[in-house]
Amino acid sequence: MLKTIDPLLNADVLYALRAMGHGDRLVICDTNFPADSIARQTVFGELLRIDNVSAARATQAVLSVLPLDTFVDDAAVRMEIVGHPTEVPPVQQEVQAVIDRAEGKSWPLVGVERHAFYEQAKNAYCVIATGERRFYGCFLFTKGVIPPDGAQ
Repeated sequence: MLKTIDPLLNADVLYALRAMGHGDRLVICDTNFPADSIARQTVFGELLRIDNVSAARATQAVLSVLPLDTFVDDAAVRMEIVGHPTEVPPVQQEVQAVIDRAEGKSWPLVGVERHAFYEQAKNAYCVIATGERRFYGCFLFTKGVIPPDGAQ
């Protein structure tokens, strides 16, 4: 255990989050996502896990240490529902609320078609699989920067 570090952030996940640079992307996905095969194509090259929790809880842990990128319009992405791209299911609404709390403002998730999401995920830095069993619990986040002390 570490003080002020969410206990869900295991050593492997912390290592990957720390190693990421500005503009690198990570995937947080549900149990149905082809996590292992896609993770093998990422920069990190192996699957990371935060098991037995929802996508929202895993996102909360990750965003407790990872700033989102303010230089891009799609720093927070959700997988669209096939045939219903504008529908936002409860699992995505929960993650939206986590993002807004973590960033202290409304930060809308950008929808991406399922197959395009898979392609973007292959170019991510890493993939973190969760215990989320609800469909469409899949998200991409782009790492931002932490300004120097005294800078805004």
